[in-house]
Amino acid sequence: MNTVLGASGQISAGLIVLLVILALWSTVWKGLALWKAARLRQTLWFVVLLVINTAGVLEILYIYIFSKRRAGSIARA
Repeated sequence: MNTVLGASGQISAGLIVLLVILALWSTVWKGLALWKAARLRQTLWFVVLLVINTAGVLEILYIYIFSKRRAGSIARA
């Protein structure tokens, strides 16, 4: 059976590096998405993005899809 622990019971260095990269990736996208939601005064999106951790997926979708719809509808009004 494959486990994340090595023979000595330690977590492998490769896994630690992967987790650090994933954390940095997620933090950058979360910061950008939260900033954009705050600037557009989208309180519900801000709370959802703050609470739910999706490793950057929801944040990227918000930035490139959902915030554009909202910003466009405000500009047209």
